Amino acid sequence: MKKFIIILLAVVFSLGISNCVWAEDLQANEKKIHEEFKSLVPKDKVVSIEDFKAIHEEILSGKRKAYILDCRTHPEFYAFHIEGADHIHAGHMYTIPRKIKDPNAEIYALCRTQHRSFYVAGFLYKYGYKNVHVVDGGLVGWVKAGNPVVNKYAGKFVVMEYHKNFKEEGKYRIREFHPY
Repeated sequence: MKKFIIILLAVVFSLGISNCVWAEDLQANEKKIHEEFKSLVPKDKVVSIEDFKAIHEEILSGKRKAYILDCRTHPEFYAFHIEGADHIHAGHMYTIPRKIKDPNAEIYALCRTQHRSFYVAGFLYKYGYKNVHVVDGGLVGWVKAGNPVVNKYAGKFVVMEYHKNFKEEGKYRIREFHPY
């Protein structure tokens, strides 16, 4: 019986260790794949917040035809977004060619920081798009620079102070819900 327990503990321990190794491999692979997609975006297609602000003003005034793709989740988008942005969840980027059929269309991808934007932009370059930009710093950079955001409930507003680690506590928190 003692032998059985020792063997059982050894097997459980081995499985636990191997799962930790696999988790590290998964994280390393995610970083590797992210770098691969990031490398698909030409360096001159990464746009600073200052340059994007001028481009954004041209888009809103009708002087420039371009798409602003907000790649965040639905709750993130509904909380606030840049005026004039189209919303496409990063996990649904495969639907973009159905909506934007011109491979030469001017597209600006942004998310909270820019991590998901590089995935989306990289996929778009793989699909054959030729003029896809990533907004450096994403929406965090946009609001930290004092630029306005919008939502359908509050209208246009400026975030007074960004807190990276802010956690909303309490009974009523927004949770993402997928009905499918």
